[in-house]
Amino acid sequence: MHSARPAPHGPHRFGIFLAPYHGLDGHPAVQLHRDLDLIAHLDALGYDEAWVGEHHSAGYETIASPEVFLAAAAERTRRIRLGTGVNSLPYHHPLILADRIVQLDHQSRGRVMFGAGPGQLASDAFMMGIDPLKQRAMMAEALDAIVPLLRGETVTASSDWFELTDARLQLGPYGRDGIEMAVASTLSPSGSVQAGRHGIGLLSLAAGDRAGEAALARNWAAYESSCRQSGYPADRDGWRLVVPLHLADTAEEARRQAEYGVLHLVRYIEGLSGMTMPWGGDPASAVKQWTTEGFPTFGIATIGTPADAIARIEALAESSGGFGTLLLLDLPTGTPEDKRRSYELFAEYVVPHFTGANRRRAASMDWANANSTRFVGAMRQAVENALTEHVPAENARTEAENARTEGDAR
Repeated sequence: MHSARPAPHGPHRFGIFLAPYHGLDGHPAVQLHRDLDLIAHLDALGYDEAWVGEHHSAGYETIASPEVFLAAAAERTRRIRLGTGVNSLPYHHPLILADRIVQLDHQSRGRVMFGAGPGQLASDAFMMGIDPLKQRAMMAEALDAIVPLLRGETVTASSDWFELTDARLQLGPYGRDGIEMAVASTLSPSGSVQAGRHGIGLLSLAAGDRAGEAALARNWAAYESSCRQSGYPADRDGWRLVVPLHLADTAEEARRQAEYGVLHLVRYIEGLSGMTMPWGGDPASAVKQWTTEGFPTFGIATIGTPADAIARIEALAESSGGFGTLLLLDLPTGTPEDKRRSYELFAEYVVPHFTGANRRRAASMDWANANSTRFVGAMRQAVENALTEHVPAENARTEAENARTEGDAR
C-alpha cells in the first residue's frame, strides 16, 4: 500500500505528546487511567516516546505532576521512553525539580527525559503570583541551574526567586549517558536559544500551525547559532516536532470519527480566549475548520488515512530541513477505541515508511520476481525428474504385485 523507501530527512522515531485534553463531562479518574492504558498500548505497538504535560487550571489539561503520572506509566510499560512535556520551570525550585527527575530516572530504569518550558497557561502563573512577562527569563535562570545539576555539577546561584548554595544531587542518573533534555519552542526563538546555550534538544510544539511551521527553519537557525556560540553541535536528530493527527481506514471515516470529541476542544479554546468561535456550532463544521484553516493554538490537523499522514510528515521534513522525532499530539479525535485504532494504523503503515522496516522485504520480493522464470523453471524440472524416477519404480511394483496375485490364483 505504501512505499518502503524512507523519505529524505524524515523522522525515524515516533511518539505521543499528551497534555492531556479531556472534556469536562467525564470523570477525571477514568480519563487519567485511560491515558495510562494508552501509553501501555503505545509501548506494545513499539512507539519510542511519550511526553506528558503540566497544568494547574482551566479544567481540561488535568495532569498537575508529569512525574507522578510517568512513575505510574513506567510500571505499566517495558521500553517506551517517558518525558516531562514539559515541566514549567518558574513553578519549581530548581534543586527539588532536578531531584525528582533523577528519582524518576531510577524508577524507570533510565527511560526518563526532561522537558523544560516557561509555562503555557497564564491562569497558572496568575494563581502563583508570577508575572507572565517574566516567565521566559525565569525559565532561563532555572535552566542555568537544573542542567548542570543533572550533569553532576555543584551549583551556587542566586536570583530573586530561588537560592542555591553548594547544591548538588545525591543521586546521579541511572545510565552512563545521563538524562536527555529538551526545551519547548513555539513561535519565538527564545526556546531555541536556551536549548542551544545548554546543548540540549529542541521540542517544537507548534509545528501543526501555519505560523509555527513557517517558524521552524528560523528557530532551527537560532538553535544552530546558539549551539555554535556555546560550543555544542547542533544535531537535527535531537529535534522533535509535534502535530495533531487522526487516522482511519478511509478519510471519510476519519472525519466522522473526529466529530466525536472535537467540540470539547472548541469549548476549551473558547473558554481560554473568552470568544465564541463561528465554526463551533456543530461537529462537522468544527472538523472542516480544523482540517482546512486550523484552530487557534492547535493548528491544522491531519485527519485521514496513513497515506495522508505520510504526505504530511514528508512535507514537514522538507519545510523544516529534517528532524529526528515526530510526536503525535493526543486530542479528543475519536472514541477511545477509534483513537487506539488510529495509533495502530500509524504504527503499522506510517512508521515503516520512514524507518525502512520493509525495505529488505520489498527487495527480496523484487529479487524473487526478477528471477521468477529461472526459479519456476527449476521447480518444474525438479517435479518432472521426480515423476520420471517415481513412475518406473511404481510400474515395477505394480507388475510384481500382479505376478503374486496370479500365482496365488493358481
